Amino acid sequence: MQLSEQEKVRREKLSALRKAGINPYPADLFPVKDTSKGIKENFEEGKKVVLAGRLMSRRIQGKASFAEIQDSKGKIQVYFNRDEICLGEDKSKYNDVYKKLLDIGDFIGIEGELFKTQVGEMTVMVKDFTLLSKSIRPLPLPKTDKDGNTYDGFTDPEHRYRQRYADLAVNPKVKEIFVKRTKLFNAMRNFFNDREYFEVETPILQSIPGGAAARPFVTHHNALDIPLYLRIANELYLKRLIVGGFDGVYEFSKNFRNEGMDRTHNPEFTAMEIYVAYKDYNWMMEFTETLLEHCAIAVNNTTEAVFGENKIDFKAPYKRVTMTDSIKEFTGFDITGKSEAEIRKAAEDMGIEVDETMGKGKLIDEIFGEKCEGKYIQPTFITDYPKEMSPLCKEHRENPELTERFELMVCGKEIANAYSELNDPIDQRERFEEQLKLAKKGDDEATEFIDQDFLRALEYGMPPTSGLGIGMDRLIMFLTNNQSIQEVLFFPQMKPEKKAVDLSEDEKAVFQLLKDDVIQELETIKEKSGLSNKKWDKTLKSLRKHKMIDVFKDDETMKIKAS
Repeated sequence: MQLSEQEKVRREKLSALRKAGINPYPADLFPVKDTSKGIKENFEEGKKVVLAGRLMSRRIQGKASFAEIQDSKGKIQVYFNRDEICLGEDKSKYNDVYKKLLDIGDFIGIEGELFKTQVGEMTVMVKDFTLLSKSIRPLPLPKTDKDGNTYDGFTDPEHRYRQRYADLAVNPKVKEIFVKRTKLFNAMRNFFNDREYFEVETPILQSIPGGAAARPFVTHHNALDIPLYLRIANELYLKRLIVGGFDGVYEFSKNFRNEGMDRTHNPEFTAMEIYVAYKDYNWMMEFTETLLEHCAIAVNNTTEAVFGENKIDFKAPYKRVTMTDSIKEFTGFDITGKSEAEIRKAAEDMGIEVDETMGKGKLIDEIFGEKCEGKYIQPTFITDYPKEMSPLCKEHRENPELTERFELMVCGKEIANAYSELNDPIDQRERFEEQLKLAKKGDDEATEFIDQDFLRALEYGMPPTSGLGIGMDRLIMFLTNNQSIQEVLFFPQMKPEKKAVDLSEDEKAVFQLLKDDVIQELETIKEKSGLSNKKWDKTLKSLRKHKMIDVFKDDETMKIKAS
């Protein structure tokens, strides 16, 4: 492993600490009694405190030093004075350990007394300190010049998501996002528990990936010698529990879908699903808007939230629009009573890309997604979906072509989906069989499996039930004004990290001539490099071996770009 100069110096300090008899990673409990926030909220001059945290800055001035400690609650100023720490003749703990062997990023424990500086800043006078963990890699801290301008901040998303631990340590606002995320989960959980709905757990490894239309991750169980699938949804298991006699069950579930990744999709995500017996989707609409108003206040102390250029208000009630009326409003086309061929023709006339694998439901979904979905900024319930789009949903009581379903749209995105659940086992079997036909036709969003055990459960009888699913990651994006799902996940899925490659000086020089994603003429780069033919060939061969460049022919000219 190639070490930077700072990393080498820190390892030398590590050795020096050990030689001095100081364990840089002690196992002993450190008796923390106070936090930075608690000290500031209950400040008392002369009060003795014990706290611990990461050393984030310091200004050494001879025998005295002001520093800053960061703990889980924030930062506080501390004051190191040689004669307060070293009461006898031996001043090495300050002169050698503190001044020479500690670094920014080290965890230390502090015992001291509170006082205020001449400018009134609450500060801890250090009476003793203990090294709790030595940092041998420098934190990527931003720098501030004499004019107060900040630069070299740890802002590159690729690095921040990959090294979330460093991101949290040096970017305090990032932690606020995850504090709010936990507040959201707690608020929702309390809302359900107060109504005596039960939180449950259902299998993540499933023999049949059901409850949604998505491509699953597949694994193999060696002892049983069968394929298993990571959960794409927990719906069918939760409804089994309603069959079993629970009046209301919910689960915060980790779901997995082996599909694309973008700013709003991660292959692993968190959904909340709740099912309540003896209810329908009209009741669930009122329940949902009350729930989200409650959650918005719990997270932000207001029903309002800013997302990009939009100010959203989660205060109930929300507007309700049928899917038929929505499509009619924004396209002028009425889907009522239309055949699959008529809907396909209408979609083509609207400039929407369609193909022969798409059934009636998929075609309607494409029209709505392309022409209507993005129009809804404020929370809006889109209701009464065509039957073909909702294989687990009860037929509409007034129109057999529709289902009793709604989705909640916010800022042009769906954040909640709910049904009056289908509890007719014969109808459910027919719907599953229709989905199989669509899958064979090539519809990649139609289910390829029939869960026979779920159908058996329905045959025992499931009471009228309404279910709701909410994408928790997307909801917290809206509540914290984050455009990317990666910002609200501690550890989002990332491409494999490229290993550092030791390059020769010639290789470094050539690579620096290449701009990211810019295609250039190979001969031009060769001329700029100033290398001889022999050195150029050797350099190019090595860079290609390390997969750092692409060389190809375009318009009879050889081109080069960084990989």
